Amino acid sequence: MKSEEIRKGIGKVLGLVSVPLRCNAMFFVFMYALGVVCAWLTLPNTRGAKLYDHLYWELFLDLYVVCAVLAVIPSRVRRWVKVVMCVFAYFVTFADVYCFEKFGSTLTPSMLMLVGETDAREASEFVRLFLSAEMLAGNAMWILGLALLHMGCGVWSVKYGMRSVKCRMKIPFRIPHPSLFIHVPLALVVVYLLYTSVEECWDNKRATWRLMTQKTIGAVEHDLTRPDKAILYASPYRFVFSVYSNVLAAQQIDQLIATIDRAVVDSCSVRSPHIVFIIGESFGKHHSQQYGYTVPTTPRQIAREKTGQLVKFSDVIAPWNLTSFVFKNLFSMHVVGEQGEWCDYPLFPELFRKAGYEVTFLTNQFLPKAKEAVYDFSGGFFLNNPTLSQAMFDIRNEQTHLFDEGLLSDYDKIQEARNEGQKVGDEERPTLTIFHLLGQHTAYNIRCPKSKKHFRPEDYVKSRPELTPRQRRFLSDYDNACLYNDSIVDQICRRFEQEDAIVIYMPDHGEECYEGTRGILCRRHTQQIDYDLAHFEFEIPFWIWCSGKYIENHPDLFEQVKAAKDRRLMTDALPHMLLYLAGIAAPTYHPEYNILSPDYYELRPRILQDGADYDKLRTEKLGTKK
Repeated sequence: MKSEEIRKGIGKVLGLVSVPLRCNAMFFVFMYALGVVCAWLTLPNTRGAKLYDHLYWELFLDLYVVCAVLAVIPSRVRRWVKVVMCVFAYFVTFADVYCFEKFGSTLTPSMLMLVGETDAREASEFVRLFLSAEMLAGNAMWILGLALLHMGCGVWSVKYGMRSVKCRMKIPFRIPHPSLFIHVPLALVVVYLLYTSVEECWDNKRATWRLMTQKTIGAVEHDLTRPDKAILYASPYRFVFSVYSNVLAAQQIDQLIATIDRAVVDSCSVRSPHIVFIIGESFGKHHSQQYGYTVPTTPRQIAREKTGQLVKFSDVIAPWNLTSFVFKNLFSMHVVGEQGEWCDYPLFPELFRKAGYEVTFLTNQFLPKAKEAVYDFSGGFFLNNPTLSQAMFDIRNEQTHLFDEGLLSDYDKIQEARNEGQKVGDEERPTLTIFHLLGQHTAYNIRCPKSKKHFRPEDYVKSRPELTPRQRRFLSDYDNACLYNDSIVDQICRRFEQEDAIVIYMPDHGEECYEGTRGILCRRHTQQIDYDLAHFEFEIPFWIWCSGKYIENHPDLFEQVKAAKDRRLMTDALPHMLLYLAGIAAPTYHPEYNILSPDYYELRPRILQDGADYDKLRTEKLGTKK
């Protein structure tokens, strides 16, 4: 009798393990099917694409936890909670599949931001498109079909009193110790599945928790560069992440909007009538012919340097090797080491506009797009916010281009419209024109038109015999992108040769393309920065070109530029030089951060990624300042 009671007790205890699934059986089955179907429907149609390795295990674990929570809720309430959860799951998954089919990407923070900025007319047009015959014939119909099947089964179970969904199973015939014959085997299977699921998915769960507890959108982006980054394998996760990213971005947007009123200009002498700021992409100085690279990647820039009008700076680094972080530091009057964050300070284009400059921003990357990675979202959210954009820019381009020469066409159209609208006798406004190029951004093979490709993989057989044919192909593509970039910046300078203009060029950060024996392509995003990483990924080319008219009208400024060429600089301080060139006096301008000023503090620590001191790394490695 005692042994029988023990067996029954063990059976009841083990039976509790399967209770969450037994009392939510239909919910579990359909939600599991929904997750699997969505994973297959959003699998990219590209070579090597595959499902998330732990999809089936992690989906089981997540749904078991949800069912366990549901099991402790009273049955009357539970029914409606499940209805709400199912509606949410089907709606989000339908939208996820729709976005993948329409835009080639699952739900992203940018898509959610675009939705938030739509007006009533745009929303109604979207709904009509959403319900169009074309859309209803797409892959999203599988989600709708599964939802209708689930709804039908639910109605049938209620109408015909299906008992299997209740928490207490009714055995239709007598067998000895039913707990041992039914509950125990089922419980053992569930225990095995749970154990394996936890073992397989624990690392991703930990990474997901880390991702979803970051404090800023920049920290979120940086977390996603880690090798052990979170895999958001299901639509609800992607939706929640998109909402969370927008909440973090909105916090910084609010801070930036508050700084608009604090963007005070005391006076402006218009020291430079036309300032051109070219921001390149992914260009390390070790691939620039100007800085000693043996491959002729910058012949036009070298030609301009030989005329004496282009001044090359020798010791310039970026504060980050991520575009979005560089842009935040570059546009804010904040510099690394000051109190507060970048978003606590005014953005320098705001000061230019308040000083009377006409500000034009032509970007080939940071325009709001549905199919946009979190990196572009993180870098462009403050540039694309309507309030901030209006405060910073008079003119913007409306679309991106496959190649950077498209920005030249955009500028030519703007200049043509400006000339047509200008009346005789009108005083010409001073201008700040910002070009943001795609430059040498990955993928290198599509950063240069085929007709303008010059280097071939075979050209590197003798100079780089240690590389594989595939690596030499990447190297030739990258150098072709550098050569094409050389032509673009030269064309920009050509457009200002007859103006009283000064042109500043800097890429956002460096790039690695199998430098030395490192075998690295692109960049490594790690907190452990050594000198080699700093040398290849943070050191950048930097130069200032002045037109003949500018040199004639501003000989003192040109002499200051030449005198500063060997001073060390980190580009987070560049806005202070730009304000000086414009003659803008403002409370947020500090001469100690202006490389052209006699008060420039050259020994300011150049801290990379809020951690490593670049100059200390260089001294420890080379034993000298440079």
